[in-house]
Amino acid sequence: MTINGVTTTNTPGQEQYETFTRRVCGKTKKYVQYDYRHTDGELFSCIKPSLEACRAARDEWEAHLCRLPFIYLP
Repeated sequence: MTINGVTTTNTPGQEQYETFTRRVCGKTKKYVQYDYRHTDGELFSCIKPSLEACRAARDEWEAHLCRLPFIYLP
C-alpha cells in the first residue's frame, strides 16, 4: 500500500486497505488503514476499526466534495 511512506494508490477510483493490530491499554485491537484515490485525483486516507467504517468515512468525504461551490474564473 505504501513504498517508503508514499501511497501506491495512484489510479483514479482505486481503493487499497490493509489491517494491523495494536496494543492499547493492554488490549489488542484491530485497525484498517484505508486509501482511496478519487476520480478527480484527490487522495483520501484514514484509519478506523473496520473496513465498513473506513468506507462510511470515505462516502461522507465524497459527499462533502460534491457540495463544495464551483468557482468559475475566466
